[in-house]
Amino acid sequence: MVAASHPGRPTGLSAGRVLTRRWNRAVRRLRESDLVPALLLVAAAVLIGIAQYVVPFVPLTTLVIPMVIGNLVLAPRVLPWVVVFSLSVLVIVVAATPSVLDGRRIGGVVVIFLIGMIILVSSFRRTRLGVAGVRGESMLVDLRDRIHNQARMPALPKDWYAEAVLRSAGGSSFAGDFLVASRSSDGSSLQVAVVDVSGKGEQAGSRSLLLSGAFGGLLGALPAASFLPAANDYLLRQDWPEGFATAVHVTIDLLTGAFELRSAGHPPGVQLHAGSGRWAVHEAEGPVLGLMPRAEFSVVHGRIDRGDALLLFTDGLVETPERDISLGIDKLLGQGERLLRVGMEQGAHRLIDRLESMNDDRALLLLHRR
Repeated sequence: MVAASHPGRPTGLSAGRVLTRRWNRAVRRLRESDLVPALLLVAAAVLIGIAQYVVPFVPLTTLVIPMVIGNLVLAPRVLPWVVVFSLSVLVIVVAATPSVLDGRRIGGVVVIFLIGMIILVSSFRRTRLGVAGVRGESMLVDLRDRIHNQARMPALPKDWYAEAVLRSAGGSSFAGDFLVASRSSDGSSLQVAVVDVSGKGEQAGSRSLLLSGAFGGLLGALPAASFLPAANDYLLRQDWPEGFATAVHVTIDLLTGAFELRSAGHPPGVQLHAGSGRWAVHEAEGPVLGLMPRAEFSVVHGRIDRGDALLLFTDGLVETPERDISLGIDKLLGQGERLLRVGMEQGAHRLIDRLESMNDDRALLLLHRR
């Protein structure tokens, strides 16, 4: 004889566990929805309206509080209803207390309606994104952190030191310059790409995020010679109106120090030779990414010996509207010779601080072989 199973109850679970799971699921859905905060804000608006009717000297502007809080926590689909309800409460209170209506009170009503209209307009603009103000800010913070995580250098052998610094135009959290790095599975080689996306600051932040993820995947999956051609093809497929970028890509053998450097319309890499104390400029030829198909990129070979350092940077560090890039590189080498003489630790931070420019994004990578 087979016992009949109850519909909707998972096999092997007791009724108590089923009810507990359903309750937890309902609580989780309620917590994640906008229904609870919307109801609380509506209740707050009603209580404020009652207080203004019972105690006439309670200011009308207190009705702005639930609207402003709703603008921060509610989704664009729910926020207009809360704002309209709060304004309706305001109209009812004003109509119910005509004896205290004076010029100051009328001015307060006008101000509250203007604030409500501003909140409604902002909520309609957020409809494309579909998230509330605080949630949208959290998403942007997460995107910023992901860009910064892409710039973290992998763990290197003890005889190697790497330091990367990213700065954005105007001091914002988003920049058009980024860095991606990948170490081979056997740990013998390191690939690094420093990229400068067209635009600057927040304007280039979204493109920088997309390209940093794509280039990071290409960097670890392709041979060194295929990275820049693949990155160029990827940019061409995006068909962006302003979709070009410059990049410098270096592959280093961590055992011997031999490296290959390729450039796509990017400022050259510079190397400090510890033996002679002189700087060498490694300038490879190659077109800007995203402008022409089947682009070819030349390669420069070199070696990082003990005590040597290699600097890779973007043009925002060395070029300004008043200064040519060649003069900027000369200034960088002069500052590097003086600042790196005291040690390589935190050398990239000291160098970028001395060459600070708030008008463009900057990125600087320092690689040193101890």
